[in-house]
Amino acid sequence: MKNAFLLAMLFSIGIDCRIYPQCCSGGSGSPIAGGASQGVLAGRQFDLNTNFQFIYTDQFFKGDSKDPSKYFDHFSSTYQYLRIAYGVNYNFTMSLESGYYFSKKEVGLNNNPTTTYSSSGIGDLILFPRYDIINRTEEDQRTEVTLGLGYKIPLGSYNDSTGNIEPFSGKTFYVTNPQSVQLSTGAQDIIFYLFLFRGYPLKNFRIFANALYIKKGWNPIGEKLGDFASVGLFIGKTFFEKLGVTLQVRAEWVEKMKINETILQNAYPNYDPEATGYKKVFISPQLSYSKGNLAFYVLSDFPVYQYVTKSQIGSEFLMTAGISYRFYLQ
Repeated sequence: MKNAFLLAMLFSIGIDCRIYPQCCSGGSGSPIAGGASQGVLAGRQFDLNTNFQFIYTDQFFKGDSKDPSKYFDHFSSTYQYLRIAYGVNYNFTMSLESGYYFSKKEVGLNNNPTTTYSSSGIGDLILFPRYDIINRTEEDQRTEVTLGLGYKIPLGSYNDSTGNIEPFSGKTFYVTNPQSVQLSTGAQDIIFYLFLFRGYPLKNFRIFANALYIKKGWNPIGEKLGDFASVGLFIGKTFFEKLGVTLQVRAEWVEKMKINETILQNAYPNYDPEATGYKKVFISPQLSYSKGNLAFYVLSDFPVYQYVTKSQIGSEFLMTAGISYRFYLQ
């Protein structure tokens, strides 16, 4: 029962949609996928976690209302996330997190191929150590308070371009892809994390919360994506010792991006830096099922409030399905 309880607790959302607030804010701006709400592992324990994430949106917003104007047809993304975590000791866990984009695509208005941009490839690498400042187990309850300080190393491309053939001359002209289609921001980020957990094992019930703040860095081409913050509250219960049900309410905030003024004087980007940043609230139901050392989980985001600066695409559909395997180092 305890193993099922811990597995169900762990599969809480921290989804890496990597749709940064650049011309497209169709998902979360967090670079941590599948494990933002977690404490630490047991000493000498490994956790291998992978999930497949799908995003689709064609809804544009202006302020907190839907905008009938469309600047492109839709955005979609398919991403395979991987996390390898190890419990160094009872209070300290270290994890490495990355993934691969099978596709990130922004389809031009009326399926116009000259304004359609796509990319695929490896995402960034995240080093994410976590430390328990409180880890207390009593007969009828368990309490945990965890602090984390992560570091994002940019590995994916951040300045890819798309070539279009000019029909009269036959020459190929390259246009830099929008930031929403790039595989990375190209910047090094610092991640601050807090996790609070209270569980009642005898009742198979738990309530927990997390807070995440990401301080974004400048990339080599003079762009700084807006800092990201989120706060989530989770309520979960385990049924039949194997089935975990969790409901999350999460608020996210992203500030506007910045561009180096010297760069702006020489070349304006092919997106509007002012049309960045957002405030959103999501409800996210989650299911998990454990069998031995394996656990399977599925979750989805449902936006209930969205406010964007100027007009930009909003969040619509996000689905994640994954598997986790835990074992001890002998």
